[in-house]
Amino acid sequence: MPEPTAPTASAATGRGWFITLEGGDGAGKTTQAERLEQWLEAHGRQVIRTREPGGTPLGQRIREIVLHERGHVAPRAEALLYAADRAHHVETVVRPALARGAVVLQDRYIDSSVAYQGVARGLGAEQIRTVSDWAADGVTPDLTVLLDLDVTVGRARVTAARGDVFDRLESEAATFHETVRQAFLAMARAEPDRFLVVDAAEPADAVQERVRVAVSGLLGIA
Repeated sequence: MPEPTAPTASAATGRGWFITLEGGDGAGKTTQAERLEQWLEAHGRQVIRTREPGGTPLGQRIREIVLHERGHVAPRAEALLYAADRAHHVETVVRPALARGAVVLQDRYIDSSVAYQGVARGLGAEQIRTVSDWAADGVTPDLTVLLDLDVTVGRARVTAARGDVFDRLESEAATFHETVRQAFLAMARAEPDRFLVVDAAEPADAVQERVRVAVSGLLGIA
C-alpha cells in the first residue's frame, strides 16, 4: 500500500497534528507510540501522548467499566460509553493540544469503535461512525497508523507479557478478533490517504522506521 499523502495543513485544526495508532491486541501500539514520542521530542516537537478510553480521569473510570466490568455489558451501552469517553477526551485533551500546535499521538480512536462495536459487535459500521463523529465534534486524524498483525501472534504476545490476564475485549474469541482485523484493513483500503498500514510482525525497529518516514513527510521533518 502506498504511503499516505501529506496534507498541506493539519486536517484537525490547521495548527497541530493528530496521529492515531490502531490495530489488534498485541500489535505494539504502546511501544511504537513511545518511540515515536521520543523521536518527535528530539526534533523539537511538543507531543501529547494519550489513549482511548482512559486519557482523562473521567476516561479512566469509563475504561474500568468497558474493559473490566464483571458480567454482561450490552453492546449498545458499550458503544455509547466509548463515545462518551471520546467526547470528553476530545474537548478536554485533544482539541486544546492541537490548538497550541502540539502533535497528539493517540492509542485508538474512532476506527476502533467502528471495528469493534460497529463490525465485530454487529451494531453497524455506519451507525457507530455517525455516533463517534458526533462525539468527536469534527476532529479527525491527519494520519492513522494501522499496525496489522495475525490474531494468533497478537494473543501470544499479550500472554507473554501478562500471562492469562485478559480484559473483556481481549477475552473474545479468535473469530471476533479476526473480524476486527479485517474491518481495520477494509477501512485502510477505503482511505489510503489517511492510513499507513505496517506489518507489525516485523521487528520493532523496522516498524518504527516505516512510521517515522510517514510522519516525517507529514510534519516536514528533514
